[in-house]
Amino acid sequence: MSSTDTLKSQLSLPVICAPMFLVSTPRLVIECCKNGVVGSFPALNIRPQKKLDEWLTEVSTSLEQYKQDNPNAKVAPFAVNQVVHPSNSRLMADHALIKKHKVPFVITSQGNPSDIVKDVHSWGGIVFHDVIKTQHAKKAIEAGVDGIIVVAAGAGGHGGTLNPFALIREIRAFWDGPLALAGAINDGQGIRAAEVLGADYVYMGTRFIATQEAQVPNEYKAMLIKSQIEDIIYSDYFTGVHANYLKDSLIQAGIDISALTGKDKVDLDLGNTNSWKDIWSAGHGVGGIQDVPSVAELVASLIKEYRIACDTPAFSL
Repeated sequence: MSSTDTLKSQLSLPVICAPMFLVSTPRLVIECCKNGVVGSFPALNIRPQKKLDEWLTEVSTSLEQYKQDNPNAKVAPFAVNQVVHPSNSRLMADHALIKKHKVPFVITSQGNPSDIVKDVHSWGGIVFHDVIKTQHAKKAIEAGVDGIIVVAAGAGGHGGTLNPFALIREIRAFWDGPLALAGAINDGQGIRAAEVLGADYVYMGTRFIATQEAQVPNEYKAMLIKSQIEDIIYSDYFTGVHANYLKDSLIQAGIDISALTGKDKVDLDLGNTNSWKDIWSAGHGVGGIQDVPSVAELVASLIKEYRIACDTPAFSL
């Protein structure tokens, strides 16, 4: 897999299911890939660290078996997210296992991916990097990444604040390579709109939390269904990096949202998962989530919506 064309040939839709902290598991990743959508998980989801080896084995062997049993199916590659910020004490240990398994697709975020890029390229893998600003994209390109993930306003988790119309056009002025857009994309119409804007792929996270395969509390899924944009809060209280969360989950966890203050420094080590189990992330697209389908049902719905959007006539000039 060395080009966007090769990647696209493995997909049923130009969609990457975003890596979500304490949400993405092998079950969700495998089902996404089996349905032609890139499935991904953060390396930091696995505790203890050595269990990452088991996760990578499970995903790899399951997908290889599925390919053998279904030779004509479009089976997407899976991806692993690596937080490359210096505060991530697990970075190199996790990378050693990623290298052992020759993971085909690595998503880097929160730092300089240069060393990771060189190594991933050595086994034929590709690297996409999360950015929230134009200057971040330029630095990632200098580092040799294969693709840029534009994390615009409204994305769940560690999201940016910039308008996707402006940000994509700025980046496209100097980058003609693979580009994915993240931020409140929930349906086939959003996928098509992102393509028209200049994206090759979309990065969808929140919508996949409300699926049967997402192994999160049912209360989390119910909160997604009942929430609207105004129920999302943007704060750097937890990690020092701004992110979008479900306001009601913070209140239920006993946090006074009127008194949230920023963290003194960035801390992305995320060592104690118990501290996070009741803090639920979501993006601005929650208002469009009204059910909890299987991944297969969701992808089928996205394909149908996407086809309708592609067939919608443009303005007649």
